[in-house]
Amino acid sequence: MAVAITKQEVMKFYSNNHMCTIPKASNGDQLARKRKKQDILQDDKLEPYPREELLEGVDMPSRIIKRRRITHDIKVLNKKKTSRKHQGCKNRGSTEYELLLDELKEIEEDCALMNMKKRSRTSVSDGLNIKGLRSAEDKVREYEYKSSSCPPSSVINDEGYRAERCKNGLKKENGKDKLKCHQCRRNDRRIVVPCTACKRRVYCIQCIKQWYPDLLETEVAEICPYCRGNCNCNICLHSSGCVKTSKTQNTFRERVRHACYLVNTLLPYLKPMIQEEMQEIEIEAVIQGVPSSEMKIPQSLCFIDERIYCNNCSTSIVDLHRSCPGCSYELCLNCCREIREAKIVEAAKEVAFQYQDRGQDYIHGGDPLPNTSLLETSEEELRPLPEWASNDNGSIKCAPKEMGGCGSCVLELKRILPEGWISNLALKAEKKLRNFGVDKMNFEGDCSETGTGMLRRAASRKDSKDNFLYCPSSKDALNAEGFLQFQKRWANGEPIIVRNVLEQTSGLSWEPMVMWRALCENLDGKMNSKMSEVKAIDCLAGCEVEINTHQFFKGYIEGRRYKNFWPEMLKLKDWPPSDKFEDLLPRHCDEFISALPFQEYTDPRSGLLNLAVKLPPGVLKPDLGPKTYIAYGGKEELGRGDSVTKLHCDMSDAVNILTHTKEVLLSEEQLLAVKTLKQKHKAQDERECLERERSCKRTEVCSDSDACQFENFETEEEGYHFPGFPFEGKTEESGSALWDIFRREDTPKLQSYLRKHSKEFRHTYCSPVEKVIHPIHDQSFYLTLEHKGRLKEEFGVEPWTFEQRLGEAVFIPAGCPHQVRNLKSCTKVAVDFVSPENIHQCIHLTEEFRKLPKNHKAREDKLEIKKMILHSINEAVEDLNRLMATEGETFVKTS
Repeated sequence: MAVAITKQEVMKFYSNNHMCTIPKASNGDQLARKRKKQDILQDDKLEPYPREELLEGVDMPSRIIKRRRITHDIKVLNKKKTSRKHQGCKNRGSTEYELLLDELKEIEEDCALMNMKKRSRTSVSDGLNIKGLRSAEDKVREYEYKSSSCPPSSVINDEGYRAERCKNGLKKENGKDKLKCHQCRRNDRRIVVPCTACKRRVYCIQCIKQWYPDLLETEVAEICPYCRGNCNCNICLHSSGCVKTSKTQNTFRERVRHACYLVNTLLPYLKPMIQEEMQEIEIEAVIQGVPSSEMKIPQSLCFIDERIYCNNCSTSIVDLHRSCPGCSYELCLNCCREIREAKIVEAAKEVAFQYQDRGQDYIHGGDPLPNTSLLETSEEELRPLPEWASNDNGSIKCAPKEMGGCGSCVLELKRILPEGWISNLALKAEKKLRNFGVDKMNFEGDCSETGTGMLRRAASRKDSKDNFLYCPSSKDALNAEGFLQFQKRWANGEPIIVRNVLEQTSGLSWEPMVMWRALCENLDGKMNSKMSEVKAIDCLAGCEVEINTHQFFKGYIEGRRYKNFWPEMLKLKDWPPSDKFEDLLPRHCDEFISALPFQEYTDPRSGLLNLAVKLPPGVLKPDLGPKTYIAYGGKEELGRGDSVTKLHCDMSDAVNILTHTKEVLLSEEQLLAVKTLKQKHKAQDERECLERERSCKRTEVCSDSDACQFENFETEEEGYHFPGFPFEGKTEESGSALWDIFRREDTPKLQSYLRKHSKEFRHTYCSPVEKVIHPIHDQSFYLTLEHKGRLKEEFGVEPWTFEQRLGEAVFIPAGCPHQVRNLKSCTKVAVDFVSPENIHQCIHLTEEFRKLPKNHKAREDKLEIKKMILHSINEAVEDLNRLMATEGETFVKTS
C-alpha cells in the first residue's frame, strides 16, 4: 500500500521466486503506484484453517507475527504454497503454531487483494469472510499486547501533546518486526500508536500525520480510526455495508401516509396523459374509418432496458406514439398535435456556433489575434425548415429527409404499454385512495412557528415574507416537526439549508487525495494509468485542459496562478468520470447517503417520496448521482475566471453537501497584480462597448443589448453581499461557497435582463456573449455583484443569497435558477431527486427543453418524468396492497 515517503528508499519483493530490487516512488507519484495484476484464486482450491480450533490450546509466544509481502502471482502461490512452507518450517524448526498462523495471514491478504481486484460490494470474497479473518488476527494481536514485555512509553510530540506510543522493534524474533500498521500494512515502522479501545490495531506516526491530520496521537491511542468508523485505508475504503445509511425508521402508519400522499399528489398528472392518448385514438379511428371502441393498436417492439425518444424533439416516449414503417422514425404525440396545428417547433433547426480563441493577451485585456471574429455562425441555422404538414384526415407523413425521416411513408400509431394500462392504473389508484380514506387525511400537518434560530436571512425584498430561509440543524431535521416544516416550505419552492450534516456520519475523510487514492486502488491497470491525468475546466477560458492529477490536487491546497499572477481557477465536474460513483467509491457513497437530511425525499436507494427510485428493476434509470464537484476558489470576486457554476436550472430537485474546503490566500504581490489586470479588463469592456455602439449607428440596427452600461458598486466586503442586501458583519465561521438562488416567479424578469445586457457578459475564451438561445439553459451567464445590483434596480429582482459552510446541505427546488461561486477550494457532493411537490416544474422544464435547438446541450429528456409518474403511482398502489394485506383494515378503522 502507498504511504508518504519523502526520500528514495529501496524495497524488495518476490516475483517468480526471484529476488528483485526496485526504487520506491517519490512523494510526487507514490499515490499513483500501480499494483501488479494478479490472477483470481479459485474458490475450490483455497481451504482456510478453522480459526477457533487454531487459537485454542496453543502455547503462543510473544513474538510470532511473520512479515510477508504479496506481490507474486497468487495462482502460482496456491499451487506451491503448502510444500514450500512445510519445507521452510522444517529447516528453521518453527512451531506448529507459526506454520498455521503464517498460512492464515496469507489467506487474509489474498482475500483482501482479490476483493479489490473484483471490486466486490460485499465483505465476503471467494467464500471467506474477511471480517472474520481480521478478527482472528486481532485476537492474536490482543494476546501479544497482553504478553509483550515492552510497555507503552509516554512521549511528548512537537506540539506538546502527550501520546502513548508503543516502540516497535525493541524485541524481535528471527529478525522480524512484530506489529503491522493497519493503514499502510507495513511492519517496519519504528514507532506506532496502539488503540487502547480495541487493543488490536496500531497506526504508524507517518499515516496519522498524512491521512488523519485532524486527529491527535492521543486521540488515536484512545479510539483508533477503525473503531471510530472513519478508517480510510484501502481495504476499508473499498468495503460497503459497514455504515448504516438510513437514519429514519418509518412506522406502518407513516408508510401508508407516504404512499397515499404520493398517489394523491401524482394522480392529477395522470389524467391529462389519458386524455391526450384518447384524442389520438379518436383521430386514428377517423383515419381508419372504424369506431374508436373497435380500435386495435399494435404494440411496438421495445425492451425493458431500452428508451424510445421522439426523433423530432428528443422527448421520452412513454406509450402511444407514431412510427414510420419504412425508416423507424418515431414521433411523440405533442409533435403530432403541433404538426396538425401548423406550429411545428423550431427545435428541428440546428444552431451551430462556437467561440474563437483570440489569444491570451485578449483574455487579459489586450488586443485579439488578427483575423479572429467574436463568433462563428454556421449557415445551417439560416436555412428555413422544409414544409411538414398533416393530411386532411389527420394522418402524418414521415419527416422530410432534411429532418431525418424518409418523407414518404405514413406514420402508424403504436403503443408500448399493454392496452388500457394507464387508464386501469388511474382506476386502481382512485379506488385505493377511497379505501384508505384519503379525503380525511391531513397531509399538511400542524406546524408550529419556526424559531429565529432555524432561520437564515438571505434577501431584503420589500413586502416579502420569504426573505428568511429555513435552516435547521441536522438533529432538528430528524424529528417530525422538522419534516413538516420542510414539506411546507418545499411545496412553496423555497431553498432549504441544513447545518452540520456531517456530524451524523462516521467522519470519513473527504480530502481529495484520500478519494483519489481509493479510486486508483479500485481500478485496473489500464484505467489506473488514465487517472494519472484529469480533464479539468479552466474557468478563465471556459474550456477543458489536461493536467496531472497530483498537480491539480496540489493546486487545490496551495493555489495556482498564471505567469501574470492572475489566479488560475480549475474545477472537476462529475468526478470520478463515471456513472458508477457507488462502485468506484463505495465507502464514500455510503458516507454521503448517511449524511443526507430528509431521507424520505433524498435517499437515492430507498426514499419513500423519491420518484427516481420507483422505476422497476431492469428499466434504464437516469443518472442522478451522487456526483462529486472539486474546484478551486477565492474570496475576492475577479470578474473574469472566477470559480463559478454559471446560472442554470436543474430539471429535478437537488441537494448539495459541502464535504471539504481549503482556503487559499493571495500574496500582496499577487493582489497588486490582480488589481492592475482588473483595470485593463474594465478598459477593454468599455472599448468594445463603444465599438458596438458605433457599429450600430452605421447599420442603424440597434438592440437593447447594444446599449452597454458600466457602473461601480464598490463595497468593503465584495462577494459577501450586494446592493439592497444589508451587511450585518461577518460571522465567526466564514462561508466557502456563495449561492444565488432565484425565485421561480422571477424567472421571466431575469431572462429579460440577461437578454438586454447579454453582450456585457463574457463566456468561452472571455469573448462577449453574442448569441442567446435561452438565457438560463445556455449556461453562459454569471451575475457578478455589479449585475445583481443593476438587476434589482431595473427589474426589482433579488435572489436568495447566502454562504454555504462546511457540512451544510443546500436543497435547490426544481425550476429555481441558481449560480454558485467558490470562496475557497471546495469539494461538494450532490445528488438529484424527484419530489412529488415539484412534478409540475419538471414537466414545465421538459417542455422548455424540447423547444431548444437539436444540438443544444440541455435538450435531451434525461429525466423521463412521465415514465416516473406512471411507475411511481403503480409502485405506491402495490405498496398499499401489501400494507392492506397486513394491517390495512386496522389502519382504516382508526384513521
